[in-house]
Amino acid sequence: MKRSIAVCVMLLVTLMSSATAFAAGTIKIGGLFAVTGSASFLGEPEKKTLEMLVKEANDKGGINGMKLEAVIYDTAGDATKAVQLATRLIKDDKVSVIIGPSTTGESMAVIPVAEKEKVPLISCAAGIKITDPVKKWVFKTPANDHVAAEKILNYMAKHNQKSIALLTVTNGFGSSGREQIKALAAQKGFKIVADEVYGPNDNDMTAQLTKIRSIKPDAIICWDTHPGPAKITKNVKQLGIKTPLYMSHGVASKNYIKLAGADAAEGVTLPAGKLAIYDVIPKSDPQYELLKGYDRAYKKAYGVEASTFGGYAYDAFLLISSALKKTGSTAPDKIRDGIEQTSRLISISGIFNMSPKDHNSLGLTDFEMVRIVKGDWQLLK
Repeated sequence: MKRSIAVCVMLLVTLMSSATAFAAGTIKIGGLFAVTGSASFLGEPEKKTLEMLVKEANDKGGINGMKLEAVIYDTAGDATKAVQLATRLIKDDKVSVIIGPSTTGESMAVIPVAEKEKVPLISCAAGIKITDPVKKWVFKTPANDHVAAEKILNYMAKHNQKSIALLTVTNGFGSSGREQIKALAAQKGFKIVADEVYGPNDNDMTAQLTKIRSIKPDAIICWDTHPGPAKITKNVKQLGIKTPLYMSHGVASKNYIKLAGADAAEGVTLPAGKLAIYDVIPKSDPQYELLKGYDRAYKKAYGVEASTFGGYAYDAFLLISSALKKTGSTAPDKIRDGIEQTSRLISISGIFNMSPKDHNSLGLTDFEMVRIVKGDWQLLK
């Protein structure tokens, strides 16, 4: 009899603790990711990262006693769909904050929705126009594309490469990168000797590259995300072009090397966040332990290494978590204020110091220059 009573008491205690673990309520986090389509290399790891982090947080009792719930939709990289789903997240799902979308074009399309409805949006795209000029309700976790462009140009200057051939995709990301490179090149004394473009669905860029080859520039800069850069890398190899090839940070994943082929990608140089090369950065680096922990957790959960792109969602989650701990409120305006007050937050992409005048805050020190050597990253100095 006594034993039965003891068992009942233990069960009751267990049930009570489970019921009170999240007594403070639930915080709904919306996710807009290109899980399918041509930008799935961005959206899939973003989705998986958010799901992993929400589970980890809930397993530890949530944040300030609040249970986290991720409501995630697949935009397939379509801006119109992203707008529809953002509205659904706000109106029907009643989320307090949105992470995403994955691409610049989608983010620009969704911004008016976030601003009108007064719900914070943390974009996972790099285009500078997302947060410049500053919008009250919009933040972003990847460094601005002009930072990546400047990192490349600074490296080129050290190696006396002054004439540039541009090859950019005609979408939001490519157009923004093209604009930033041309402006910075003019400021820094570089000469743009070719300015070629291609469509997001083009499968062969040999015509543009043949023109570039005849001009003989010091370097070629390609600005795009997958799959275009892999095709261009193959075309460069096929045409026997020996001109140094630079890529944007939009290809900073092993998937690019896989798509292009290690042989064709040999020697390609680009700016990348530290996640891609954390195993060769000093262990004293303030980001090192977080980077290592994320990569190991992601491998354990999904069987593959973590990517820079998934890291953008990780950073958004960190910003939200920090804001929740700071304000203790699930109200969108309080979360927005908490994100804007972020100071010295060590993240996957860098160290965030937000302010009313800067809703991204990452800079040159948050990128490293890397080169592809034998199918892997080599850190450059």
